[in-house]
Amino acid sequence: MFLEDIVINGFPHGPVNVTCRSWVHSKFDNPSKRVFFANKSYLPSQTPSGLRRLREEDLENLRGNGEGERKSFERIYDYDVYNDLGDPDKSLKLQRPVLGGKEHPYPRRCRTGRPHCDSDSRSEKRSNRFYVPRDECFSEIKQLTFSAKTVYSVLRVLVPSLGTVMADRDIGFPYFTAIDSLFTEGLNLPSEETQEGFLRAVMPRLVKTISDTGGDVLRFETPETMNRTRNLLGKLFLEWPLKSKLDPEIYGPPESTITTEMIEEEIGGLMSVDKKLFMLDYHDILLPFVEKVRRLEGTTLYGSRTLFFLTKDGTLRPLAIELTRPPMDGKQQWKQVFRPSWHSTCIWLWRLAKAHVLAHDSGYHQLVSHWLRTHCVTEPYVIATNRQLSMMHPIYRLLHPHFRYTIEINALAREALINADGTIETAFTPAKYSMELCSVAYDLQWRFDHQALPADLVNRGMAVEDPTAPHGLKLTIKDYPFANDGLILWDTIKLWVTDYVKHYYPNPSLVESDQELQAWWTEIRTVGHADKKDEPWWPVLKTPEDLIGIVTTIVWVTSGHHAAVNFGQYTYGGYFPNRPTIARTKMPTEDPTEEEWKKFMKKPELALLKCFPSQLQATRIMAVLDILSNHSPDEEYLGEKMEPSWAEDPAIKMAFEQFNGRLKELERIIDERNGNNDFKNRVGAGIVPYELLKPFSPPGVTGKGVPYSISI
Repeated sequence: MFLEDIVINGFPHGPVNVTCRSWVHSKFDNPSKRVFFANKSYLPSQTPSGLRRLREEDLENLRGNGEGERKSFERIYDYDVYNDLGDPDKSLKLQRPVLGGKEHPYPRRCRTGRPHCDSDSRSEKRSNRFYVPRDECFSEIKQLTFSAKTVYSVLRVLVPSLGTVMADRDIGFPYFTAIDSLFTEGLNLPSEETQEGFLRAVMPRLVKTISDTGGDVLRFETPETMNRTRNLLGKLFLEWPLKSKLDPEIYGPPESTITTEMIEEEIGGLMSVDKKLFMLDYHDILLPFVEKVRRLEGTTLYGSRTLFFLTKDGTLRPLAIELTRPPMDGKQQWKQVFRPSWHSTCIWLWRLAKAHVLAHDSGYHQLVSHWLRTHCVTEPYVIATNRQLSMMHPIYRLLHPHFRYTIEINALAREALINADGTIETAFTPAKYSMELCSVAYDLQWRFDHQALPADLVNRGMAVEDPTAPHGLKLTIKDYPFANDGLILWDTIKLWVTDYVKHYYPNPSLVESDQELQAWWTEIRTVGHADKKDEPWWPVLKTPEDLIGIVTTIVWVTSGHHAAVNFGQYTYGGYFPNRPTIARTKMPTEDPTEEEWKKFMKKPELALLKCFPSQLQATRIMAVLDILSNHSPDEEYLGEKMEPSWAEDPAIKMAFEQFNGRLKELERIIDERNGNNDFKNRVGAGIVPYELLKPFSPPGVTGKGVPYSISI
């Protein structure tokens, strides 16, 4: 049974409240094995003597002994590498490398203890359901299993049924109106696949009944109009000329073919760093994968660089795209620069080059900005918090709402999204090698100290430190909605965390002497992120200020960062020609045969349609993006509801109420900005108002709302 609360009456100063929110199982638990603590928080050194042994024993039970296969009713938290993405026992084509270790550095996941595969002793056998500690599972008590049912339904029922409707998985869209029909007419679903209205019941937004036939149809909601892509993770660049850092013996000449003359021609003046040139750079990270990806059927790949110019009105104008293929198959390195043009041939080549770059950006966004930098790196925080911080520890109680459902949604991702031949591999760049790319990005780019929003902006050259500027930063693009709204949210979170931490740690020495806290931070660094344990950039944890910085970063990643990269996915990518997730054909100018060039010149629009995702890929992705952009009816938003333990302490209660008030003020500020014509990047014809960091939202695909946790 699920035990919600225990209230003990009869005390002189009023009832004692015990918030349990935990599953008690007859197969595992008995009164001597389970303990629930009252809502009052204690540092380890301040624990009443009668509770100290119980506090220690409870943590020991949660850690387990690292042996055996975990059962669904257990509450044990332990670590393992990502060795369950492949399924080599089913087919050696589904074998995938283990992520985690010297060869493929990666964060750790929650251990399941399943036996290893017969055909690969390093990989773990897959099963129908992946173990998740019982209290981390989606809610059942409120009968609001929207998140669970819809995600499972899309991945386990709807996506497979699309394969039966579209027998040829490689066929593309014959014309652009066929793409539009997904939003107007829809796609008929076979009756046996809809399970007598089951899909329609759990996904009314996607699956509808046709009145004429009574059958079910998959029909997508039309995404809000947009005329520009907002998810590009660009950076200011200060080095010229552009040059690759890869080995020229393997990848060819490192010099870029984007010249000073090209840039000056585009901007109509002399080029200098002061002109604020920005770059979307997927050259060096993708180039090592190009040859391997091109061995796969139905896709291709380049390394890419895209240059932008910051105009006087604060908007970015694309100047040039450079696509590179390394030496392979006896051919020399190939690279070419594409620029905006008024000539018909160059216009179509520019459109095709944009499709390739957007596919690179979509893959990087999903794998790195979204999965790696939020879902994946957070799982070790969840595990360490449950293993090392008692439930009565104030930092446990501060962080607990930020970890709701994260392990469960990550397990589902391993099961059907990031697994071998799953949605990511079959429809995103770089296909089969997606998770290897993710590992490379973790190895080369991820640093805990750069996950704080101010540090992230400075690291990308999007801001410089300035004590006289708001938030202590001067933005290089003044009208940068993510940064403008995000910095207010960051400061709001930090003020709340500061009030909370200083209440429980009034004496700085309490931080260093807190054994549970020190064990928690050590385990995150040396076990959860073991492949980076020796890096010098990890923050030290000696003072309340250190703790405030660490906790604020974790809270930001699980709330603001995740909301910004997740809940706008359908709005900005639902009409996939705006953000194709994969490019299937090479550029017409790359070593074309005479026949290939004739076809392009005769019908260039067919070349673009063939480059886009196939019908099956596009439909599959649109369904997944729709469901991932959805807020559940039982969503818990940042600062909306007070935790019971916070409400019992008057100082914390007051601090939370101030936190809630600042979040409501942020909502007002965002509304005001979205109505201000001076902000060209958020106001204009066809531009969707930037609302991703508005704290609160009704259920559904709304393009706004910041949940406490990574819950979808």
